[in-house]
Amino acid sequence: MAEDLAGLRAKIDAIDEQLLRLLNERAHCAQAIGHLKSGPIYRPEREAQVLARVAQSNPGPLQAQHVQQIFRNIMSACLALERPLSVAFLGPEGTFSQAATVKQFGAAATAVACASIDDVFRQVESEAADYGVVPVENSTEGAIGRSLDLMVESPLKVCGETLLRIHHNLLVRDGQTELNAIKTVYSHAQSLGQCQEWLNKNLPGSARVPVASNAEAARRAANEAGSAAIAGEHAAQAHGLKVLRAHIQDQSQNTTRFLVLGRFEVAPSGKDKTSLVMSAKNRPGAMHDLLTPLAANGVSMTKMESRPSRTGLWEYLFFVDLEGHTQDEKVARALEQIRERALFVKVLGSYPAAVF
Repeated sequence: MAEDLAGLRAKIDAIDEQLLRLLNERAHCAQAIGHLKSGPIYRPEREAQVLARVAQSNPGPLQAQHVQQIFRNIMSACLALERPLSVAFLGPEGTFSQAATVKQFGAAATAVACASIDDVFRQVESEAADYGVVPVENSTEGAIGRSLDLMVESPLKVCGETLLRIHHNLLVRDGQTELNAIKTVYSHAQSLGQCQEWLNKNLPGSARVPVASNAEAARRAANEAGSAAIAGEHAAQAHGLKVLRAHIQDQSQNTTRFLVLGRFEVAPSGKDKTSLVMSAKNRPGAMHDLLTPLAANGVSMTKMESRPSRTGLWEYLFFVDLEGHTQDEKVARALEQIRERALFVKVLGSYPAAVF
């Protein structure tokens, strides 16, 4: 038994040496490509293609998503050899936005915490950060209005998306073990809404106080006796809290979608989305006419969200997600026809669909 164990460990050591050699060989190739190419060093479409390929080729027993996470970090480390990417996110440290940033860009990127969604846009627009990550919708609570509003005004392009499964935990200070000792629960308003049924059942008498972020909720809970925070594990680690109850979200599939913002357009990856915003003429059937080109050209619409235009009473903008890239013939043809019918159209970006 001991000999078998020693032999297997020796085999793992030998494989690790091979992996290390191959990783550095890959890094040398990536450096050589970096010297040859022009434009942005981060290519979302290329990364999406690599991640899709390794998932399809994966023979197991490792799960595809775990293999993709490994390769995401390999590509992140290789990019950092040229220059670490700076990525602005909605802070402070410990937010789900930070977790989404790490998922999309890997651990080697430099994450820049911002005080607001507006600040994320400003950091990228001013070139203080290479990219930004902002929440755009939650499967339980719906659209993040501020992100949508700013995309209408901003020159930035949507160049990627990532989906993050949201696991909310009830966080408390060490030594606190009883639910009935909790008088105040801090969290972001969206998180309070996503845990409403659990709170009604388990903490009906506790005050629910919305704050700017779940990380801020964790900071307050760490400093106030008799309080708790609803947040993720990143926030618990950042503020020295423990998980009193795990996964308290009402919907087990609770997921937030984040968009990646940059200053460059993205080439097709083979499996893409296009996001746009438009407005219809104020007449009967105008919205039907606006969407007809999609059906006529065989373009699938995956989402439509309305927002007040803020330019006139009862006037609305419609945010639409399509399958495909603007360089796809059928998408280009549909957009051309929509422009002929709409009062306003802005393509927010074409980008790879979330890979994992």
